Amino acid sequence: MRGRFITLEGGEGAGKSTQARRLADALAAQGLPVLRTREPGGAPGAEAVRDVLLGAGPWDGVAECMLHFAARREHVARSITPALAAGIWVVCDRFADSTLAYQCFGQGVPRAVWDGLAEIALDGLRPDLTLVLDLAPEEGLARAAARGETNRYERMGLGFHARVRDGFRAIAAAEPARCTVLDATDTPEGVAAAILATVRSRLSPS
Repeated sequence: MRGRFITLEGGEGAGKSTQARRLADALAAQGLPVLRTREPGGAPGAEAVRDVLLGAGPWDGVAECMLHFAARREHVARSITPALAAGIWVVCDRFADSTLAYQCFGQGVPRAVWDGLAEIALDGLRPDLTLVLDLAPEEGLARAAARGETNRYERMGLGFHARVRDGFRAIAAAEPARCTVLDATDTPEGVAAAILATVRSRLSPS
């Protein structure tokens, strides 16, 4: 059977990486084969593009969108699609919704650009479940700063991050069958419990 594809989305500092790891561990503990991965990245070529995206810039918004989808195409072709075909559950820290929220809502790239690139890069691939970790930008940026060194996105202004948050909320509202918004202000343990309950309800892992 085909594996299931779960993505975690949200703004900076929302805890996506921590929760992706916790979820992958929980699914593996149930005996499921799991691949935990991330974007940008998840395949050798995509990881090289990640270094460019997080370190260089500023980019023209459309060019930045294209770079994200170039990395995503490698990720989909080299890692995600083969894993799903092999029956492996894929847990991904960010996916195409991040580009929609950051580049379209945040930077003003036309939605038609995202739609065209998604059609080329994804071959119709869509997550089975998207978990949106919702957090006020002020708190998320404070969490990110507390970690130490920040990347280029984390150094963008509060207005940008407010638009990104609005973008994720709009995406979730438009696709409630795929997306669930979760309160990321809870403790890591509380968020992890809510995520696992949602996965069990929506996807019924055995």
